[in-house]
Amino acid sequence: MREHNERVVLSLLRQHGSLAKTAIARMTGLSAQTSSIIMRMLEADELLTREEPLRGRIGQPLIPMSLNPEGAFFLGLKIGRRSAHLVLIDFVGNIRSLLHISYDYPAPEPIFAFAEEAIDDMTKDLTERQRDRIAGIGIAAPFELWKWADTLGGPQEVMDQWRDCDIRARIEALCPYPVYLQNDMTAACGAELVFGKTKDISDFVYFYIGSFIGGGIVISGNLYPGRSGNAGALGSMPVPGPDGAPRQLIDVASITALEKVVASLGRDPSPLWASPEDWGPMGGELDAWINQASKAIAQAVVAASSVVDFEAAIIDGWMPADVRARIVAAVRLHVGTFDLEGLQLPAIFEGTVGIHARAIGAASLPLADRFLIGQKIYRKVD
Repeated sequence: MREHNERVVLSLLRQHGSLAKTAIARMTGLSAQTSSIIMRMLEADELLTREEPLRGRIGQPLIPMSLNPEGAFFLGLKIGRRSAHLVLIDFVGNIRSLLHISYDYPAPEPIFAFAEEAIDDMTKDLTERQRDRIAGIGIAAPFELWKWADTLGGPQEVMDQWRDCDIRARIEALCPYPVYLQNDMTAACGAELVFGKTKDISDFVYFYIGSFIGGGIVISGNLYPGRSGNAGALGSMPVPGPDGAPRQLIDVASITALEKVVASLGRDPSPLWASPEDWGPMGGELDAWINQASKAIAQAVVAASSVVDFEAAIIDGWMPADVRARIVAAVRLHVGTFDLEGLQLPAIFEGTVGIHARAIGAASLPLADRFLIGQKIYRKVD
């Protein structure tokens, strides 16, 4: 019971930023004495920190408590189709360190060699106390990578090495921390849930546009991975292609579709992967891709809403912020062209975590397992 109550308090503070003991007691239904004891214990464990007292009230000033950034640290390894990233975040989600490697296709051995070196480099720069507070490492990786050889242009014999590769066991052999594994897009959705600024949304469908588009689902404030970990496999959703023939969303709304067009024009498409904050000068090919992708995503939003009455659809990706904003605006426009009779359309928002959502989502796996209950169980009290 004590551990559950501590998780409740930590989850509330993550959701609301800072709260006084009286607010904690009111929102949880715990007695004032119990909430006070719990917060004192969390403060003694250096997971909480005191903020400036709130004065100007009758009686003793209220002392808000908030999460201590130095309370715990988490590593996140994102294994992508074009790059791998290792991130170190603190207890409030700040990125403390980020390392990456790029490649034409994901081969296991170079990625594990990168992970070993990057973990050593990151942890050696920490103090002994900080190293002792690393609570785990999460891995976000596409499932069944060997099936993407043709799309990625990698040799089938190399991609087949993933078939019998125990990713979790390989990382466990490299470090002393608990290791967690999740589908990369589900992990990105988890990053939006834990660290995003969409705090008052309990049910949403999430799209992440990377080399391939994918997504995740949040229901009643909890990440829903499904029985196989592939819930929210939105890239597989059927949508009309540019010619009207049925296609999968992954074929229409992924960045690889834009890459093919850029390459066909005789230009270097590498900035799409190497410079996600700025793709450089692009013209009609970008406009056409945004229009094509947003139409397909709009249909996916409407289709998903016919199954679950989502409050929101959230769209993020490996792209410049202005491109993401254009896509979201276009999706909002295109959903209005569908017959919505019988449906309550969800609000459509930009994601708030950004390009590193998959790596940060990986790091959120040990955080959620060790310190949180289901997110947003307690809604904001005005």
